[in-house]
Amino acid sequence: MQPVAYPLPDIRIPPPLLELPMTVPAFGLGTFRLKDQTVIDSVRNALDVGYRAIDTAQIYGNEAEVGQAIADSGVPREEIYLTTKVWITEFKREALLASLRTSLEKLRTDHVDLALIHWPSPNDKVDVPMEEYLPALAEAKAQGLTKAIGISNFTIAQTRKAIGILGADAIATNQIEIHPYLQNRLLVKFLQDNGIHITAYMSLAYGEVIKDPVIQAIAGRHQATPAQIALAWALQQGFSVIPSSTKRENLSSNLEAAAIRLTDEDMAQIAKLDRGHRLANPEGIAPAWD
Repeated sequence: MQPVAYPLPDIRIPPPLLELPMTVPAFGLGTFRLKDQTVIDSVRNALDVGYRAIDTAQIYGNEAEVGQAIADSGVPREEIYLTTKVWITEFKREALLASLRTSLEKLRTDHVDLALIHWPSPNDKVDVPMEEYLPALAEAKAQGLTKAIGISNFTIAQTRKAIGILGADAIATNQIEIHPYLQNRLLVKFLQDNGIHITAYMSLAYGEVIKDPVIQAIAGRHQATPAQIALAWALQQGFSVIPSSTKRENLSSNLEAAAIRLTDEDMAQIAKLDRGHRLANPEGIAPAWD
């Protein structure tokens, strides 16, 4: 396989303020699996070291704690890019709008910057169809509940259908699992070809990729941490990343990934690590993956 040449982004401003197409910040804090005081501390430390984008979801059960941490941080709300995601039980029009209002109450804000459909309807023909919940999400934007809307975990076919309903320009991002062990190339190419920004979640594969000898060797060459290399690999392809951490030193260290420039050879070596190792695949909810 011939090495692929990847464009190197010109990053000259602080990573927390860096923005990519569709105004989705390149670097944010993920809060999946973080609860109670743990998520409060994580958000507080992240904001303190320079993060300005926070990602949560209704199903995470931590919106209230995220809202508390933001309110107590002293960072003005207008400086924070806040994302939440609508759960599949809230897809009927009135339920979706009501659920977002509830999310805003918990988050202590009058709007979020981005609202996503967390997972596509598991059975679009039987459950609430995309033709109902996507226009409802657009209505939430029209009502000022969110500044932007998008999707998450949508396949090529589902994204194509979403484009037909909303138009590609209305979809700020598709948030999908991407890491060196799951590079999702077919879906990535489709999204890029259609001008839809990609947000990569689970960038470290629950810590699995930072143990990889190839990643560790590249980290050694760059005098970086393996986590920084995995994040730099995603950033260098133009993806946004939302890693989570409960340790202040890791939160700070992860931000430095934006300054790392991987070589074509580094990128080619990481490309070979793809093994289709999917971690987010909830039974009864996950679609038929590409």
